[in-house]
Amino acid sequence: MKRLEVFVESVILASRWLLVAFYIGLGIALALYAVTFGFKLWDFASHMMGMDETETILKVLGLIDAALIASLVVMVIISGYENFVSRFDNKDDVHWRGQIDAGSLKIKVASTIVAISSIHLLQIFLNVPRYPDNQIMWFTLLHLTFIVSALFLAVIDRISKKPGKAKEPDL
Repeated sequence: MKRLEVFVESVILASRWLLVAFYIGLGIALALYAVTFGFKLWDFASHMMGMDETETILKVLGLIDAALIASLVVMVIISGYENFVSRFDNKDDVHWRGQIDAGSLKIKVASTIVAISSIHLLQIFLNVPRYPDNQIMWFTLLHLTFIVSALFLAVIDRISKKPGKAKEPDL
């Protein structure tokens, strides 16, 4: 029976390597997203002289949005691989590598989603005439939901990392 237990545990532990397919897929998706970023940048650069200030701000916000999403993907790939698959042996260290656990990663993802949502909401506010009032209200409520969710994740993570109360010494 012990041999069966050891075999099952070995299979379960080895299954973590299946995650590599997801991380490689995210890397490919990031490369494709970099191509779309290049097109956005080219479009912005080639039409910049004919844009008014609001259009320019909207295009730059779109580029910032893309950079945030790309950074998030890199963070998920690196920390996910290191937390769930294997440690990196590479000496080209990223300073935060190994410091992001699953809880911290969730908070960083939620914070990035709030930042991306903020950018989208700002883009909407710069184009207020194009949106009906009820749609603006729903976008704002959705953004507030992201903020509240991120705050709850941060509180839960903080509570879960608090050391237990120190036991008072016996006198």
